[in-house]
Amino acid sequence: MLTQIGRSLFLLLNYFGELAQLVVEALRSLFGAPVRWRLAMRQVVEMGARSQLVVLVTGAFTGAVFAAQTFFQFHRFGMDSAVGSVVSVSLFRELGPALSGLMVAGRVGASIAAEIGTMKVTEQVDALRSLGVHPVDYLVTPRVLAMMISMPLLVAECCAFGILASYLVAVPVFGIPEAGYLKNLINWTTGRDVIMSLIKGYFFGIVIVIVACHQGLKAENGAAGVGRAPTEAVVIASLGILGLNFILTFALNIFFPAG
Repeated sequence: MLTQIGRSLFLLLNYFGELAQLVVEALRSLFGAPVRWRLAMRQVVEMGARSQLVVLVTGAFTGAVFAAQTFFQFHRFGMDSAVGSVVSVSLFRELGPALSGLMVAGRVGASIAAEIGTMKVTEQVDALRSLGVHPVDYLVTPRVLAMMISMPLLVAECCAFGILASYLVAVPVFGIPEAGYLKNLINWTTGRDVIMSLIKGYFFGIVIVIVACHQGLKAENGAAGVGRAPTEAVVIASLGILGLNFILTFALNIFFPAG
């Protein structure tokens, strides 16, 4: 049992070391090599623009359902107008970034891992090296840049549509007074909440792209390895997002204390 625990711990530390090495190489490429902006913009379209639908639908239904559940509980105490503020703050601080990250991890993370994994097992990555092109410069850095640009915007859209959907459920459907609903929503939603949401989205995007690129670059054993890479990338990135969300919640509340 001790041997198995030690082996698992060693593999975990080795995996974190490989991720850290990939992050260092990506940073070195970002600041020390010419940035391939054309590739980065293509990835912005692929990872950002084409992920909007799934993120918007997720945000809208999350806001609508959360507004309904909050109303059912608050209505018993005559606190109907507080529904908007609770939904807005919850979306910005937790639900919007976390759910957006999980959905993007499922869509984009799997795609990146499958694409790079296919290039790895078909020796296209080795061909890049033979041509004098570093794989990190060509494959990883443009995707990191694209995700750094796209993910905060996707989180903002998710939160915005969630708030809009909650309004459409709360005011027309449940009959909550519009003036009180909007007043509480505006008064209790501050720039601090928006900043925390964007920062979380930024870091979640980095986790997704680094994990997915790493799984793709280490794919082996032909089609079987390519098949495992997307699954492992989605699972690891999703767990990473949930764990990092817990850490960032404490850290951001320390750096951005309530005024």
